[in-house]
Amino acid sequence: MEGSLKKSLVLLGFFLLLLINCSSALKKIEQERQRDPKYQYNLGLFYLNNNDLDQAIIHLNRAISLEPRHYLAYNALGLALSMKGQLQEALKAYIKCLEINPSFSEARNNLGSLYQELGYLDKAEEEFRKALSDPGYQAKELPAYNLARLYFLKEKFEEAMALVNNSLHFNPRLALAHNLKGLIFQRLNRFSEAIDSFNQAVKLVPDDINFNLNLAVAYFNDNQLAKAKEIFERILPLVKDETMRQQIASYLKQIYEKQKL
Repeated sequence: MEGSLKKSLVLLGFFLLLLINCSSALKKIEQERQRDPKYQYNLGLFYLNNNDLDQAIIHLNRAISLEPRHYLAYNALGLALSMKGQLQEALKAYIKCLEINPSFSEARNNLGSLYQELGYLDKAEEEFRKALSDPGYQAKELPAYNLARLYFLKEKFEEAMALVNNSLHFNPRLALAHNLKGLIFQRLNRFSEAIDSFNQAVKLVPDDINFNLNLAVAYFNDNQLAKAKEIFERILPLVKDETMRQQIASYLKQIYEKQKL
C-alpha cells in the first residue's frame, strides 16, 4: 500500500513538472511571436482578411515597429486604413511602402485607387500606368481595369473599352471587367452587347446584386421586358439599399404599364 502511494506521488510530481515545462515553453513561444515581425504581419493579414480592421492595424503596426522597412506591412496597413475611411493615413502608408520598395507595383495600384477616391485623377492615372508597365507584375488586369474605370468616368469610352479589353486579356475571369465593359456598351446604346457582357459577369459571380441589376436594366433598354422583369423581381427582396429598391420599383412599374398596353 505504501509503495503504491509513493509510486502515485512520483507520477503526480512527474505530470506537474511536465505541465510546468509545457507552460514555460508556451510562454516562450508567445514571447518570440511578439518579437517576430513576420508573425505579426501574418496575424495582421489574418485579421484584415476577416474584416477585423482594428486588430489588423494593431498587428501591422507592431510588425513595422519590429522591422521599420517592412514594405509589405505598410501596404497591408494602407488597405486596412483605407477600408476604415482613414484615407490620409492610408496615403502615408502607401507612400512609405513605395519609398522602401519603389518596384512594388501592388502598392502602386492601391495608391492609384486611393488617389482616385480622393479625386486626384491625374495622380491616379500615373500610378496605374506605372503598375501596368511593370514587366514583373503578375496582376496587370487590376491596373488595366482601374485605368478603364477612370476613362469611363471621364466619358472617354473608346479608351475605356481598349483598356477593359486589355484587362480581360490578362484575366478573362475578372467579373468586374465584364461588368464595366457592359456599362461602356450601355452608354454607347449597344444594348445587346451590354447584355452579353453583363451575362458574363453574372455567370462568374451569380449572387452579385449590382451585376444582376445592370443586366436587368440592359434587358429593359433592349425591350426584352420579360427577362428584365424576372431579374428585377428576383433581386428586389435581396436589396437593402433604399435608393436601389426605389430604382427597381420604378423599372417594374414601367414594365407593368407597358405590358398592359
